[in-house]
Amino acid sequence: MRRAAIIGTALVIGAGLAWQAAPALQNVTEPAAETPKPTAPVPAPTTVTAAKPAAPKVAPEPPLTKALTPMAQRVATIGLLNKRNGLWRDLTMKPGEAVRIGDVVVRLKACETTAPWEQEAYTGAFVQLIVLGSDDKWRKAFSGWLFKESPSLNVVEHPIYDVWAKACTMRHPDTGPQTTVIRGEPKASSGKASKARKSAEPEAESADDSNVI
Repeated sequence: MRRAAIIGTALVIGAGLAWQAAPALQNVTEPAAETPKPTAPVPAPTTVTAAKPAAPKVAPEPPLTKALTPMAQRVATIGLLNKRNGLWRDLTMKPGEAVRIGDVVVRLKACETTAPWEQEAYTGAFVQLIVLGSDDKWRKAFSGWLFKESPSLNVVEHPIYDVWAKACTMRHPDTGPQTTVIRGEPKASSGKASKARKSAEPEAESADDSNVI
């Protein structure tokens, strides 16, 4: 009986303690869950591409000149010599002009140079030499073409004065009248081998011993 009384008393005491501890357990709040801190976004990996080299700039081709310098716009240089006193000077003239120096007049009718593509280069001028005589009359002492490269082709025969062609400034067309101009850069070859058959080399004729003497 005493053991049963002790067990009953212990149960009563344990129930009282449990009843007192229940409110304390109800007042205990669970710790708040920690909110995750925001993390910085991880940048996506960038791919570096090699820059393509810029195409070389091609300078524009200059326009072709097809016009020949008109005769009136050409400029010639004519040399004039006085054989008595040895004095000489250069006369810069255009076709159609005339220059008087004392008792002599030099008139230029035309001047010409050969085209750059010609085999032989010539510089010529059509000159007239007019001299005042002792009787106060003007006389034409010379009229014709004079060439710088070949003075002997036409000689001025005058006892006092001499003239010769030295230069003619003019421009020729860049192309001839029947020249075809191809513009643009040449294309690269395809590298294909030629399909043409090579001609077979002739076989050496064998000498016949019977024909040898």
